[in-house]
Amino acid sequence: MFLLVVAAVFLIAYLVCRRRDPRMLRNGVFLTTAVVFGVLGGLVVAADWSLPAVVALGLLALALPISVVVFGVALVANGVTMLRKEGRSLGNQLSLLAGVAVLVLPVVAVVLVVRFGVVGVTVAALLALVSAYASAAFVSFALYSVVYGRMRHGVAPTAVVVHGAGLRADGTVTPLLRGRLDRGVQAWRAEVARGNRPLLVPSGGQGSDEVRAEATAMREYLLDQGVPAEDVLAEDRSTTTRENIERSVELLRDAGRTGPLLLVTSDYHVLRTASLARRLGADAQVVGSRTARYYVPSAFLREFVALLVEHRWVSVVALGPFVALAAAIAVGSDQSAATTSPPSTPNTTAVVR
Repeated sequence: MFLLVVAAVFLIAYLVCRRRDPRMLRNGVFLTTAVVFGVLGGLVVAADWSLPAVVALGLLALALPISVVVFGVALVANGVTMLRKEGRSLGNQLSLLAGVAVLVLPVVAVVLVVRFGVVGVTVAALLALVSAYASAAFVSFALYSVVYGRMRHGVAPTAVVVHGAGLRADGTVTPLLRGRLDRGVQAWRAEVARGNRPLLVPSGGQGSDEVRAEATAMREYLLDQGVPAEDVLAEDRSTTTRENIERSVELLRDAGRTGPLLLVTSDYHVLRTASLARRLGADAQVVGSRTARYYVPSAFLREFVALLVEHRWVSVVALGPFVALAAAIAVGSDQSAATTSPPSTPNTTAVVR
């Protein structure tokens, strides 16, 4: 029953915080915690009278080591697919590197425990803690990214801003960018059907490897989809997500359009974009377009790493005391070993002449 009470507390916290601002990252932590404790609590209560619940609890205990192997192998396989289809950039190697880490870290922990005594146990425990923290944070991020991306935000936007995502060598939109544009057109048409007529803002400048600004190609695509030219306002100077938001807001303000925005990006990118919009003080919500399945693991990992870097002090505060404690234990163990080791005895054998 205690677990169900904890689940209820976190569920209430999630609902209250989501109502206040659905873009807050802590919403994902509250939701994930509520789901985990709710499932465990329900199974524990049901185990008193249900054999399937007992079996389910046993399977959950076995699921952790099995899931590590399955998850690691799946990530490695996805990493190989990414390298084959998308090239050898660092971003495309993330799922491969994560899969190798998932498979190797348990082996490293065992070696540390067996070979290095108290220090090894301390370091292995610290590795387990950091891994658990990263895993829980990633699950929270991924779960809430999906939930947030499927929300009905209930705003009447003054503009639908579609974020750029690179062009092909010939200056036409890529499949990834086409997915964003199609989602933007869908959102724009839904608003028009409700009696609201927002502008459509394709947002993206010209990269160093692009023959023209992304916004120019995006505008052409929107016009080909039947969007009237007077409803399209291109923003062609931005090169980052932050600039997509800031310069689109400036452009709309100069055009006399103020009010809430609906930002459109890929589904793996919605939560980071929403968090950034919140920090920038923009009155904006975000919706996502679907991404090719093989691309999703690496894309989510890349976004998660970027969020960890942007919010690095949260991780420092959360893990810092444990790192300090582990260092103190390791140093104390070394000093104890040094003081308890027997002193060397000098050679006092007499020399017989």
